Amino acid sequence: MVSLDKEVQVNYTNSVNKALQFIDQNLDTNLSLETISKVACFSSFHFHRIFKAVTHETLNAYITRKRIEKAASVLMRKPEVSITELSVLFGFNGNSSLTRAFKKYYGVSPSEFRKQKISRFSKISKVESKNGQELVAFDEYICSIDHLKNWIGMNAKIEIKHMTHVELAYVTSIGVQGITKAYDTLIKWATPLELLKYPDTKMVTIYHDSFKTTNPEKVRMSACITLANPLKVSGNIGLTSIPAGKFIVGSFVIGIIEFEKSWNALFVWMAENGYKKADRAPFEIYHNDYRTHPEQKCMVDFYIPI
Repeated sequence: MVSLDKEVQVNYTNSVNKALQFIDQNLDTNLSLETISKVACFSSFHFHRIFKAVTHETLNAYITRKRIEKAASVLMRKPEVSITELSVLFGFNGNSSLTRAFKKYYGVSPSEFRKQKISRFSKISKVESKNGQELVAFDEYICSIDHLKNWIGMNAKIEIKHMTHVELAYVTSIGVQGITKAYDTLIKWATPLELLKYPDTKMVTIYHDSFKTTNPEKVRMSACITLANPLKVSGNIGLTSIPAGKFIVGSFVIGIIEFEKSWNALFVWMAENGYKKADRAPFEIYHNDYRTHPEQKCMVDFYIPI
């Protein structure tokens, strides 16, 4: 395993973040090591080492995984898109190339995946794919849908909102196991700048991957804090934004263990009401510290771009 000390990793995080954003936006192009190294402002040799040290994946493995997972996401949401179109859309050299890579990762072909409706709606698994995702039988899927519709009817206020542009400072977390540390780092940075004293300041988690298609240990998230004014950042603190747009907003008061169910239910509500997710990342905005709530509940809004 490639190892870099913590100080070096912090100094290189911004460069890796630039590369991650570039990869997400250019999955249909030839993402060579040389091209991405230039984006990160490093030599190919050094960037290859840095990328693996920060993400715990080689660059090629990361790009291939992202392409497969994005293809899986389209298979779930858009039955009209053909396998041939997917192979072009996500940079594969034809159907056979996509099918081989997809089957190696999920254990089933793209067409089988589409029929089986891969899902994490249910904890009961009939078949488990090679990367640990659950393949749920159709009747269980329908049962889960009905349960989630009832759940969200009782536990959420749902609105369609237009949101203005929001500026954010963030720390990257790759894997759910790292999100608490990411927020600790963010708060440690924000406290001496007195960012937390403003009543309109909110904590925000942006999800760049879906738990339906990505192993939880590899889901990339941004732990964010809203910014009222522009700031200079460095090290492992980055700057990003949420563009103005239209969103489904589900407002919940829930326990920590109910987040997955709430997200799944909100996506079911979206489909049942004829909306389609836009090609932008969903996110959460928090309105309290659950540790101070008498029932340890989170007051949180879930945003799905449409």
